[in-house]
Amino acid sequence: MTKYAQIISTGRYIPAKTITNADLDAMLGENVGDWLVENVGIRERHVMAENETTSDLIVAAARQAIDRAGITARDLDLIIVATDTPDYFSPATASVAQAKLGAINAGTYDVNCACAAWVTGLDIAARYIATDSDYRHILVAGGYGMTKFLDWHDKYTGTLFADGAGAVIVRAGDAPGYLAGKLLARGEFHDALGIYTGGTYRPATPENLATFGAPRVQFVKKFPKTFNSDHWPPLVRAVVQKAGLTLDEINFFLFTQLNLRTIEFVMQNLGQPLSKTHWIMDKWGYLGSACIPVALDDAIERGIGPKPGDAVVFCATGGGMAMAASVLKWI
Repeated sequence: MTKYAQIISTGRYIPAKTITNADLDAMLGENVGDWLVENVGIRERHVMAENETTSDLIVAAARQAIDRAGITARDLDLIIVATDTPDYFSPATASVAQAKLGAINAGTYDVNCACAAWVTGLDIAARYIATDSDYRHILVAGGYGMTKFLDWHDKYTGTLFADGAGAVIVRAGDAPGYLAGKLLARGEFHDALGIYTGGTYRPATPENLATFGAPRVQFVKKFPKTFNSDHWPPLVRAVVQKAGLTLDEINFFLFTQLNLRTIEFVMQNLGQPLSKTHWIMDKWGYLGSACIPVALDDAIERGIGPKPGDAVVFCATGGGMAMAASVLKWI
């Protein structure tokens, strides 16, 4: 019998420390806050403690999702961690999370296609469940600890990125569930935005560290400012058609939470009201691979998220430029 991937619970963790736009104004010696609110929608962001790691954020979000699902960590068959800010270069952060959770029966691995990784991980989890009866419960978690790689005096990156984690439990069920997914990339922009020191391209040798500094996120090469505005509408239309639905039959849309103006434009382009989406960048900043599950959890907590029977679209972009979209029927 065919099994369908169903999201049965969500969880999130947002660190306690807050940095407001006013704080950044003082740090940078110029007014960046007004521009951020008007052009991006960010008012403040949260930062992990010095002794916190990405796996700590993920474990906190995962425990909440596990409790809400009415299962234990030992019920997990697989842990997929979506992150490009891992605890270690190697091994996978998913193995660290498994140990901290006590999820002794779960396989583990990380997915890194930057900020598109959580939607990609969800797509992967759905395919495991559809093809292998051994997988009943899968944790798909997005963790983001990008402030550990920030230069706070760089107004192009220090104003955007924040820390947090979001998680869902995906269960094998008899009814949809996951309906369709689609992955794309524009790899010619792989060298535009990222952390470029530390890998084989530029190892963290004393010479490279002296020349380029410690590993940090940076914009290196320009890419179209309208990249998401150009690519999200056709990607969403394609995946919705693949699911056998129309746009008007979609009840809830969630996008990468980087720029509110982009979300507004895309919803208008799709002919959909803003009431069908949700955003969190205003209060929590940009959470990368964690932003969509965190926004989902927040919407559900507020009573404005998807209801049973609703059709939901997730659409994400990450550095690379990797893109992912999926359509699910909410249970």
